[in-house]
Amino acid sequence: MRIAELVPWLVRSGGSFWGEFLFLQVRTDEGVDGWGEVTTTTRAANRGVAAMLRQANELVAGHDPARIEDVWHKLFRAFTYMGSRGAAANVVSAVDIALWDIRGKVLGVPVHDLLGGAVRDDLPLYTHPDQSRFGSRDGVAEEIGKIVESGHTAIKFDPFPHAPGEPEANDRYLDGRLSRALEREAVELTALIRELAGPDVELLVDAHGRFDVPTAIRLGQALDEAGGIHWYEEPVPPESRHALQQVRDRVRVPISVGERLHTRWDFAPVLENRLADFVMPDVTWTGGISELKKIATMAEAYYVPVSPHDASGPVNLVAGGHVMLTVPNFYRIESSGYDLGAYNRFLRTPLDNRDGRLRLPPGPGLGLEFDLDYLRAHAQDGFGG
Repeated sequence: MRIAELVPWLVRSGGSFWGEFLFLQVRTDEGVDGWGEVTTTTRAANRGVAAMLRQANELVAGHDPARIEDVWHKLFRAFTYMGSRGAAANVVSAVDIALWDIRGKVLGVPVHDLLGGAVRDDLPLYTHPDQSRFGSRDGVAEEIGKIVESGHTAIKFDPFPHAPGEPEANDRYLDGRLSRALEREAVELTALIRELAGPDVELLVDAHGRFDVPTAIRLGQALDEAGGIHWYEEPVPPESRHALQQVRDRVRVPISVGERLHTRWDFAPVLENRLADFVMPDVTWTGGISELKKIATMAEAYYVPVSPHDASGPVNLVAGGHVMLTVPNFYRIESSGYDLGAYNRFLRTPLDNRDGRLRLPPGPGLGLEFDLDYLRAHAQDGFGG
């Protein structure tokens, strides 16, 4: 069996946070296909990575798809001189996930069986409210109520408002500050969510790397007092470990980082320098299934829990889930909402997240079967098969 073609699919995903998903179909000369994903955060990034995936055909076409580690290194090293993180790691991730899917299908076993076997039967989730409905107390109460009623026991949200006139983009960093007035709004929202969710639901606060050091410290201290926060995610931008160290030294709430770290080499200094209490690599950005398993094993040696960032599409969630089913130091896995309808419309069999727990599909490989007619009907900008 040989790799025949890499086919990126850029598809509209109405009802999802992202608005579109970027999937990868790896086709073989024997008709066994594998699926990966590398949905990023902007239209420009999705189209750039899709083009890179198409170009990567010349690197992997004709290779044995069972030689997953070999293909990983061939792709990774091909981008060394332009920088092997970021988009390069995205390309590696998508291909790697698809090759594990193919291997499982060829052998007739789920991916987690190839990674040492399961240490648990299902995976507790954390999920997000629709914050566009947070304009009133009733809107917050409705959103939090739906999540709690669905059986989820952990909720992640970003309580930090944007100043009037400021772009509504969480990945935009300008001066890194937040006014005292907006800080009060964040504290009040956090306290309200704690009141509505009850004392036993874990609250995870995401700062999206928006703040400078003194602001991140001030907000972390205030929110900890307001709502008993389980973690404080990306309090400062990911580029400076020194900034993260300063925040960590001054706040009590546990720190979580990792969705914007790529490969084991980015996670090694975080673990060595005790900069985080949780790590949250994204299987579609950090290097795929192969790399997520290695990062989780590294974190296990430091007794640091792993909680994958899996807020994109169905392959993102399920690929991360297969690894986490095998990982002793697993905390929770992320889903973008308590209702997975935005994922399920692409699949022939819906995902099972009853009672806030993910049960992986039972088939070989990833266990996902895409509705190709639906994919074709929603493909965009010439990316699809």
